[in-house]
Amino acid sequence: MSELLNVRRSLSDAVFDRIQRAIKSGAYGVDERLPTEHAMAAEFQVSRPVVRDALQRLRDQGLIYSRRGAGSFVREQGVREPLGFGQMENLSDLQHCYDFRLTIEPEAAAMAATRRTPEALQKIKTALGLLRDATNRQAHRADADFMFHLAIAQASANPYFATAMEALEDHIAVGMRFHGLSLRSTSDGLQHVFVEHSAILEAISSQDPVAARALMREHLVGSRDRLFVPRA
Repeated sequence: MSELLNVRRSLSDAVFDRIQRAIKSGAYGVDERLPTEHAMAAEFQVSRPVVRDALQRLRDQGLIYSRRGAGSFVREQGVREPLGFGQMENLSDLQHCYDFRLTIEPEAAAMAATRRTPEALQKIKTALGLLRDATNRQAHRADADFMFHLAIAQASANPYFATAMEALEDHIAVGMRFHGLSLRSTSDGLQHVFVEHSAILEAISSQDPVAARALMREHLVGSRDRLFVPRA
């Protein structure tokens, strides 16, 4: 029973994070109505109770308010500062994105291995579970893939890592979309990448920062090379 509650809490955390980022980025205007619980449950592929938990946290933090029978609305958040990354315009931008990720994500993984809490570790495991389900269906879930990498940045307990990942989400999504296509073009591509993710989780779970750093770097280099290095 407690394991089920932990999974629900982790899913609720993920939904909360996504909606919070959308609100803070200005995706929703002040007093704009959020999608219904049913619509958000379908969008995030979770149950309505999970969405309800996330909305309650948003209310508790003063990000949204509710009107009986009308739904949830965005509160005034003050002046929003735009994040410092413009739109990705070409393949060179995508290469730069990988270069930047290679400087921060291996260190975030190493730090996560030494600082992760049980709750943070569970968030990584939840994301990996979604990736496992997709891999078993021979599909690639870019949202779960990003959730995995973001959860590791959050597990580092250094907010700069998590903030950088959040700011890069749209850019990373472009790379993951192309990467997903390349993985499906080979018979074992999806399984191979799932094994890479599993190894990273194992290193973080085992509190081995050296292995976590090396495995994350190897995973990102492999992802980059599958896109940019010509196949023989």
